[in-house]
Amino acid sequence: MPSLIHLEDFEAAARSILPQATFEYIAGGSGDDCTLRKNRAAFGHLEIMPALPRDVSKLDTTVRLFGREHSSPILLSPVGFHQLFHPNGERETVEGANQSDITLIASCFSTVTFEEMQRASSKPLWFQLYVQNDRGFTRELLERVVAAGAEAICVTVDLPTNAARDRERRADFDIPSWMGRANLEGMSSALAHASHASVGNLYNEARAADVTWQDFTWMRSFLKVPLLVKGILRAEDAEAAKDAGCDGVIISNHGGRALDGVPASITVLPEIAERIGGSMAVLLDGGVRRGIDVFKAIACGAHAVTIGRPYIYGLSTGGASGVATIVEILRREFAMAMSLSGCASIKSLKRDFVRACHTAGNSHG
Repeated sequence: MPSLIHLEDFEAAARSILPQATFEYIAGGSGDDCTLRKNRAAFGHLEIMPALPRDVSKLDTTVRLFGREHSSPILLSPVGFHQLFHPNGERETVEGANQSDITLIASCFSTVTFEEMQRASSKPLWFQLYVQNDRGFTRELLERVVAAGAEAICVTVDLPTNAARDRERRADFDIPSWMGRANLEGMSSALAHASHASVGNLYNEARAADVTWQDFTWMRSFLKVPLLVKGILRAEDAEAAKDAGCDGVIISNHGGRALDGVPASITVLPEIAERIGGSMAVLLDGGVRRGIDVFKAIACGAHAVTIGRPYIYGLSTGGASGVATIVEILRREFAMAMSLSGCASIKSLKRDFVRACHTAGNSHG
């Protein structure tokens, strides 16, 4: 893939390959796409302030999360239904993650079971959950994936009901009738066994709208692995997560796919990191497209970032090798940013390496 040198190249290639409705589903945000665009533009409002000269002959890009060392502070976000983007679906994604030695957060809406994904993975996966209306099934599912090797559980809280996904509605997108929902088999709802359900009904039936911090206290009571909450934008909610027994937060607005008009993830990161970063893992999700974005997020207090759409575009265009190439591009650019800024290790990457500016950055979603 010599002509695909930047993540936006992969997006353009995916647009040309995927059916229009499928592309609109993954590329679109909600409402007027305001938050989707802000996720990118907000990175452009941060300038890097190099500290030179410095010895950068030996770079250390490793980060430790929950006792495991990662070669870079980049993880793959949970995205459902990978068979929409490649015939081999999550099997291909796992192989791409293996090739690049990166941690994948498996979606509860994967088209193959978590157990199959974990068996094929060279390292422990994380698992993303929507709390189900049937809390008994929720517990069974969590205990099942932990028994299969899940290293951490990420519970998404920012989509208790459907959002205004106008782009996918205009494109008449729906989940194909043949596509499985492997992790939800056995759920009491008849929807889990239905041969076909609209994407809106599927999500509404397969997640609870009454989730509170009491649910996290309950999950903490039986989970023996790290528990994270995904979809936090307020510092006080991050503190509430800590009080409920969570081990980390993923600052996220669902990639601009939930409520339109909320802040960009990077905008709220510094306040949240300052409030709880010393006692909990802080991950940033949303808008990362360049290595310098990873650099800015770490400088603002994140311990790691997650990417979603970019690796799906890689999966669409090149299967496992496409996923691995996306990761390699980001890692290479991140290492380049560290060298050129005079920062030899993540431990020395602090807030003084970035400052706010008043010029608009890249506003592409």
